Amino acid sequence: MADIGLVGLGVMGANLALNMAEKGNTVAVFNRTAAKTDAFMAHAGPLAPRLVPTKSLPDLAAAISDPKPVVLMVTAGPAVDQEAEVLAGVMKPGDIIIDCGNANFHDTRRREAEFKAKGIDFLGVGVSGGEEGARHGPSIMAGGDPKAWARVEKIFNAIAAKFDGEPCAALCGPDGAGHFVKTIHNGIEYADMQMIGEVYGVMRDGLGLTAPQMAEIFAHWNEGPLKSYLIEITSKVLGVIDEKTGKPIVDIILDTAGQKGTGRWSAMEAQDLGVPATVIEAAVAARALSSQKAERVAQEKLFGAAPRKFDTSLNHEAILKALEGALLGGKIVAYAQGFAVMAKASETYGWSLPLGTIAKIWRAGCIIRSVFLDDISKAYATSGSAANLMDIEPFTGLLKANNESLRLIVAEALLKGIPMPALSSALAYFDLSRTARSTADLTQAQRDFFGAHGFERLDAPGVVSHGPWAMGPG
Repeated sequence: MADIGLVGLGVMGANLALNMAEKGNTVAVFNRTAAKTDAFMAHAGPLAPRLVPTKSLPDLAAAISDPKPVVLMVTAGPAVDQEAEVLAGVMKPGDIIIDCGNANFHDTRRREAEFKAKGIDFLGVGVSGGEEGARHGPSIMAGGDPKAWARVEKIFNAIAAKFDGEPCAALCGPDGAGHFVKTIHNGIEYADMQMIGEVYGVMRDGLGLTAPQMAEIFAHWNEGPLKSYLIEITSKVLGVIDEKTGKPIVDIILDTAGQKGTGRWSAMEAQDLGVPATVIEAAVAARALSSQKAERVAQEKLFGAAPRKFDTSLNHEAILKALEGALLGGKIVAYAQGFAVMAKASETYGWSLPLGTIAKIWRAGCIIRSVFLDDISKAYATSGSAANLMDIEPFTGLLKANNESLRLIVAEALLKGIPMPALSSALAYFDLSRTARSTADLTQAQRDFFGAHGFERLDAPGVVSHGPWAMGPG
């Protein structure tokens, strides 16, 4: 009998199944297109004996030991509802449906409640690491009933990435907690990638560096505090030459970026929770603007191209050092915002998210894995909790040391017309966060003037007052 079942043999599903089989599990597999199942088995090689191909969902259920855990790896949205509903019809109370796709956590919360009423457990499991991670070790963020997780924890721990021998897999909380954590992971990923892109823009357009030169710089940065998967692959991408043209491949790629929705969800959830996640929001907006290629070309003709080139008198080495510091400062702000969103969601939904553990399971396997996350996990282990990562070491010290680099790069880039949506948002958040008296006093006066919303006086805290002005149109 199989230890677990899997529905959906696309790239991610097929790689997860192979990963499970390689770790000693027998896996029953099913795909609605039988030819895909046949092709999968034909290419399974020595792992084929641990894979059980099935031609229907009843056959799949019959092939799995009780209580039956079945992973769904199908397109997020209605397809999950359809497959889960049919699957539930051939399962028994105590069986487990596990959605490992990029689901909206609101859908996961609904599904968990619906299937619980039928006696079937539903786990929402975020899986990060892409195709390579699914095959050789992803970061795994689970949400659902602890008893259901206990049934499959050994399997997921085995297939997860390892950091110092510790599996990067954990139950983050009930119902949609795992998928929410994955959503915020992807939001931080958007921010990280956008800030790297902005630094690349300064190097390319401001300093006139070639792709091979930039590849060397990012490789060097990957040996320091910025060491991470994204910095590593940036160096590798910039070093690749296109065989057809002989040019760096990055120079012949169309500058329109895609997105699948999770980054946008993270920004929306931050807004709903009332937590500023301005760097993530800027990154999402930048991707949307990138898709408007024709409009951007037309507006450059209409308004003229920005100068972009930095002054030749500036010391390039000093600028590169400042770029490294700016990226580190922006990264701290972006992660601080992401963890603040998770902290608020934990409070709002009663999840008790283990933020330190989440940082731990992001240290390997996932797209944003970095030495930086090891620092975050250690910081939570030391402090227990924090309202904002910027307020605890080593991040306080790093921001003190690097915020002027962030300011220098943002200021010079903006003067030259090089877009800085994410890094400038990080700087604005930092500055506003350390401003003891903001300009919201005027905002409150305006709100009271036109809407009689009231305000508190500095000399009478807690008392709602109104101004002496005549009321506006409301």
